[in-house]
Amino acid sequence: MQNHKKILLVDKNTRRRNFLRRMLSETQVSIEDMSSIEEASGRLQKNSYAVALVSQTAIEGDAPDSLKRFRPQKSGHSIILMAKLQNPGAAVALLEEGIVDHITSPGDLSAVYSAVKNELDKMKLLMSHKSSLKKIRKLQEERRKDLKKAADLEEIYDSTLENLMTALDLRDVETFGHSKTVARYTQLLARVLGIADDGKLDNIRKGSLLHDVGKIAIPDSILKKPRPLTSREWEKIRMHPVLGYGLIKEIKLLDEVGNIILYHHERYDGKGYPEKLKKDKIPLESRIFALADALDAITSHRPYRKERSFSIARKEIQAGSGTQFDPEIVEAFSAVDMDTWEKIRYETTRLIPQAENFVSLRES
Repeated sequence: MQNHKKILLVDKNTRRRNFLRRMLSETQVSIEDMSSIEEASGRLQKNSYAVALVSQTAIEGDAPDSLKRFRPQKSGHSIILMAKLQNPGAAVALLEEGIVDHITSPGDLSAVYSAVKNELDKMKLLMSHKSSLKKIRKLQEERRKDLKKAADLEEIYDSTLENLMTALDLRDVETFGHSKTVARYTQLLARVLGIADDGKLDNIRKGSLLHDVGKIAIPDSILKKPRPLTSREWEKIRMHPVLGYGLIKEIKLLDEVGNIILYHHERYDGKGYPEKLKKDKIPLESRIFALADALDAITSHRPYRKERSFSIARKEIQAGSGTQFDPEIVEAFSAVDMDTWEKIRYETTRLIPQAENFVSLRES
C-alpha cells in the first residue's frame, strides 16, 4: 500500500514543475518528477504510483498513443492530463476511452490540486475496500470452518447421546426404547402447543433422551428389583433427577435440557419431586414431558403389570388433569388422534424383540 502513495509529475516546464511540487507537498505524499513522458514510462515499469500528473508539454508526437503506452494494463495509477485542448471532442474521447482520468488546464492550479486530491482519496478508498474484502473473506472462511466444526461436534454429540440412552435402556429390557419414544411424544406435544422453534424443539428432544441419565448412579439391585421397593430404596430412586442434573450441568446444556432432567417428576398439584413445584412454577417443557412419560409408562409392559391400550392411557391422563398434569397440555394431548401416538410407539420400539433375544443369549 505504501508504494501507491506516490505522485509522478511529468512536465517539461521546470519552473511549473517546481511550483507544482511545492503545492502538492501539502498532500503529504512522496513526489517524483521528470521532464518527458518517455523517461517517465521507464520509471513506471519499476515503481508503483497513485497518480501520474502529465503536462501536454511533456508529450512528443501523438498524444493519445503516447498516453496509451504510458498506461500499461493493471498499472493501477490514475492519469491527470494538464492540457489546453482546443477540440472538446478530443478531450471527451480521451476520457471515454479511459486513457486519462482527468483533464485540467495547467493554469488552473486549484483544479489541478483538486484532481490530484480526488485521485489520492479514491486510491485510499480502493485500498481500504480491498483490505475490507480480504478481511470479510477471511472471516467468512473462518465462519465456514467453525460451522463445519460445530456441525461435526453436534453430530458426535447426538450420536453419543443416543448411544448413552440406548445403553441405559438396555440395563432393563422392559423399558428398551423408552427414551426415544418419550422424546418423540414430547416433541409432538410441544408442536401442538405452539412451540415451533427448531432449536427449542431439538433441546426438548435432547432433554427427553437424557431425562433418566441420573439412573446411572442407581444400583441394578434397586432398578431391577422384582419385589416392591422399601421406603429407603424409593428415596434413592427419587434422587435420580438431581443426580442426572448434576451429571450434565457442567456441559452447559441449554435450559430446556436441564429443566426436563431435573423436573420431569414434578406434578401440577405440587405433590411431585424433587422440589414440589406447582403449576406454572414447573417449566413448560417439564410439564409437557411429564404427560409424555406417563403415556409411555401406561402403554408399556412392566414386570408388575401388562401394557395397557392407548384408549385406557387417554382416560387415565384425562383423569389426572389439574392434579398430575397441566390441563392445557392434557387438552392438547387429547386433540391428537390415538393412531398418531400408536404409530410413534411402533416406530421407536419395533426393535424390542431383537433386544430381548440379545439379552436371552447373553444370559444363557
